[in-house]
Amino acid sequence: MRVLGVDPGLTRCGIGVVEGVAGRPLTMLGVGVVRTPANAELGHRLVAVEQGIEQWLDEHRPQYVAVERVFSQHNVRTVMGTAQASAVAILCASRRGIPVALHTPSEVKAAVTGSGRADKAQVGAMVTRLLRLAEPPRPADAADALALAICHIWRAPAQNRLQQAVALHASKAPKTPKAPTAPKGRTT
Repeated sequence: MRVLGVDPGLTRCGIGVVEGVAGRPLTMLGVGVVRTPANAELGHRLVAVEQGIEQWLDEHRPQYVAVERVFSQHNVRTVMGTAQASAVAILCASRRGIPVALHTPSEVKAAVTGSGRADKAQVGAMVTRLLRLAEPPRPADAADALALAICHIWRAPAQNRLQQAVALHASKAPKTPKAPTAPKGRTT
């Protein structure tokens, strides 16, 4: 499985590509950051993020894209920029028919470090160890993107089995008859 992980952001959008399967050693195929100037117009920044993601999709041809799910923070401006960059990543993948998965920050931390409360240094250290790198990827956005890809590789098989079980259960569930309705026409 080849996964492109995206740690969305307008100033720094982390991108990482990991290949492998759960239970086996993973391989990093690439890591980087798409940067945009903070003083540029929003539309230009979003186009730059799109172009950067498209370039990574062209070069690495991932089977899946894993994007960090935007969560509420106190800084609305930061949340908006993150959400906009996230939407660009989802759009780029969806346009190509690549399945997209959203993972929360705590889900990614728990998958990679064993604790949903791990700090950035712990995530970077585990990504370095799991991918057998000489040093942690810099900046932290790059390491976070790799962590997203690792999380998806490890969690996707279980999530797929769960979704299949739910779908099977729903298809076998007895159909409930509709409740009778009052006759139309007369009112009292």
